[in-house]
Amino acid sequence: MGRRCGVEYTLAGLDLLLHRIGWSVQVPSRKATERNEEKIAAWKDEQWPIIKRRRRTWVPGSASKTKPARAWGHPRAAAGALGATEPLRV
Repeated sequence: MGRRCGVEYTLAGLDLLLHRIGWSVQVPSRKATERNEEKIAAWKDEQWPIIKRRRRTWVPGSASKTKPARAWGHPRAAAGALGATEPLRV
C-alpha cells in the first residue's frame, strides 16, 4: 500500500478502510483437487475437540519463568507482599 499509494497504514487500519468500501478478505474460488474429504472429517472428529477444549477462566501462578504471578486480589495478598511492612502515617 505504501509503495503503490504513498500512504502507510497498519493492518488493522487497512482492514477498516477496505471494509468501508465493501471489500472483504479473499476466499479461494475453488477447492484443491488433492483435498481428501474423508481425512478432513476424521480429523474434525478426532483432533478438533482436543484443540477447542474450554480454557480455564482462572489459572493460579504465571506462565512466565522470569516474572512471578501478581498477588493482587488474592486472599493472602498482604501489605508485606507488595513491599510495604506498615501503612504510611502522615
